[in-house]
Amino acid sequence: MRILVTNDDGIYSPGIAALARAALKFGEVRVVAPDVEQSSMGHAVTHSKPLTCRRSPIEFPGIEAYRVNGTPADCVALGTHLWDHADLVLSGINMGPNLGNSMWHSGTLAAAKQGALLGIKAVALSTPVGKTEPNWEILAPFVEEAISLLLDNPALGLYNVNFPPDPKGVQWTRQSVRLYDGRIVPGTDPMGRKHYWFTVTPLEPAEEGTDRWAVENGFVSITPLRLDLTHEEELKKAVEKNPVESSREVLK
Repeated sequence: MRILVTNDDGIYSPGIAALARAALKFGEVRVVAPDVEQSSMGHAVTHSKPLTCRRSPIEFPGIEAYRVNGTPADCVALGTHLWDHADLVLSGINMGPNLGNSMWHSGTLAAAKQGALLGIKAVALSTPVGKTEPNWEILAPFVEEAISLLLDNPALGLYNVNFPPDPKGVQWTRQSVRLYDGRIVPGTDPMGRKHYWFTVTPLEPAEEGTDRWAVENGFVSITPLRLDLTHEEELKKAVEKNPVESSREVLK
């Protein structure tokens, strides 16, 4: 099995090193990651300048590793092209959670989505970060368990996995969709110039069965996702209320 490992934190992140080590247990691994941090980049792709792919300045024992002057999605597109094909895309381990609404702007998840768009099974993996670095030794067996669990499913898919600092089990979850308080906090830099921080705080508690609830209660959350964003119920209501024939008459 060929496994492409990437992230949005950049080639120097300890999270990608931990993920690459875990992936080695499942097949041949190649690392292709951004040369600088690309957090919250979403599914941006580079189209107005050429991309470069150079050897990693740091060593990944037993693994070919490269850095790209582009986004996480760029890394997957370029990595799968240069490697001829890949059987699995792993993105992470992100230094910070990607739960609930943060999926919309996550560069970690975007890299996995790029793999899914190319017809490759893809998994985004993340963990919260406090004042200290995550304990990779504690997380390692759960990372391997999550990968093994998803590989046992022969169907292609896109999955979002989040690890609490000290997991006590694994749960299948759904995305937590809640309103957030997106506040702009003003401040000044040492030169007296104004700057602003964008902060996000959930306004409501997480529902049981969601990814946020699982991680808050010590469980690894695995959320199956899909590329089709169509709101099926709203589409059905719209069609029933305004059939296609009526819509055509309005357009005339």
